[in-house]
Amino acid sequence: MSSLSLVKSAGPSQLLTQLNSGQLLIIDGSRRNGIIIYKRYYAEFAGPGAAVGGFFDVGARRILPVGDLRLIAPEKYDQRQKAYLIRRHWIRLTEQLTENPVPIQRAQTLVTQFEHYFDSKTVSKIPDEALSLLVGVLPSTIRLVRRPVHKAKKLMMA
Repeated sequence: MSSLSLVKSAGPSQLLTQLNSGQLLIIDGSRRNGIIIYKRYYAEFAGPGAAVGGFFDVGARRILPVGDLRLIAPEKYDQRQKAYLIRRHWIRLTEQLTENPVPIQRAQTLVTQFEHYFDSKTVSKIPDEALSLLVGVLPSTIRLVRRPVHKAKKLMMA
């Protein structure tokens, strides 16, 4: 991507300050990385190519980098527009997961999707609370689906 400038790596608290200031950044689209953005009552995942900050994330409470996060500052209007569209895409993907009325199925689908996209080591580092806020389930539901299959089957049969 030409005319994009790499943003120096900052800690989560510095990045949260940047996002809350309204500064627009783009998650590097050439690597498997993203960010979970905690809002007041829920969380959003923004993946590669998505805009973060700007009007989307003013008022964010916390952030959690996923993978080897790298952010880029857009320098052209069309780059910002594309990043906005990609952010909407990530929001719609999460919304589709939340349409399932069965909490354990929502949780399982989310964990499966994350494990397909990221390696299992990366996904294991994401707190249950963060994943639960993405699809509107309790953290205990995420813990249940993360257990090895044989343990989960025993619990479901009991």
